[in-house]
Amino acid sequence: MGLKGFVEGGIASIVAGCSTTHSISLSSVYGSHPPPPRVGPVSVGVKIVQAEGVSALFSGVSATVLRQTLYSTTRMGLYDVLKQKWSDPDSGNMPLVRKIAAGLVAGGIGAAVGNPADVAMVRMQADGRLPVTQRRNYQGVIDAITRMSKQEGIASLWRGSALTVNRAMIVTASQLASYDQIKETILEKGVMKDGLGTHVTASFAAGFVAAVASNPVDVIKTRVMNMKVEPGTAPPYSGALDCAMKTVRAEGPMALYKGFIPTISRQGPFTVVLFVTLEQVRKILKDF
Repeated sequence: MGLKGFVEGGIASIVAGCSTTHSISLSSVYGSHPPPPRVGPVSVGVKIVQAEGVSALFSGVSATVLRQTLYSTTRMGLYDVLKQKWSDPDSGNMPLVRKIAAGLVAGGIGAAVGNPADVAMVRMQADGRLPVTQRRNYQGVIDAITRMSKQEGIASLWRGSALTVNRAMIVTASQLASYDQIKETILEKGVMKDGLGTHVTASFAAGFVAAVASNPVDVIKTRVMNMKVEPGTAPPYSGALDCAMKTVRAEGPMALYKGFIPTISRQGPFTVVLFVTLEQVRKILKDF
């Protein structure tokens, strides 16, 4: 039964990751770098296409698939396992505090597993905005991971992993817990029946909650992961806290919500596709 949760979560995550988030995520990576002009995701997308062609919108797509396979399959599967263990045997529901705890545990473990692909995805997407002489020109996710481990050491694949783990814990807890909680409330109050309308409403609300909770961590994570460390010189940021303090000091506290429109544009559709697909996959696989 536990394995089925991993399969269902994995299928839904890969469908959602490839159909909704990749190109918007690219706009968000571009938008997280200092000093960003005041532009939205559409104008960023247009500029990327003008400068680098349509294919640039899908740079790092192999890393996106690998990341969803490793990170999202693990977090969705573990959350499902914990939900089965911690749910009330009579009602089948789980208290909100336990939902949040399950999300924190599942998100943290999933992120640690998927971090190498996450670093590769950020690097590959941001490569095009570097000066030609500084571009890394990775051939694909395996090339990126191989070269990083050779040139910068195996530990570089977990650079920013504390941030990735923190973000994943926040996103998973806010996304999965709020989806389940909102869906349960809608069904208990008899607002809607258990169908597409309920799934879309609960998932969109969950996407908004996750975006608000995770955006500051996103901004810092992108800056730390993408900083260029020259041999023999101190890195621009010593860690997540240092990056957060320097960012707030230099650009003000709202700098942590830079790229919020791309974040909500990504989290909203991603969460809707994720949970709607998950519910359909569950329906198909329920007899297995």
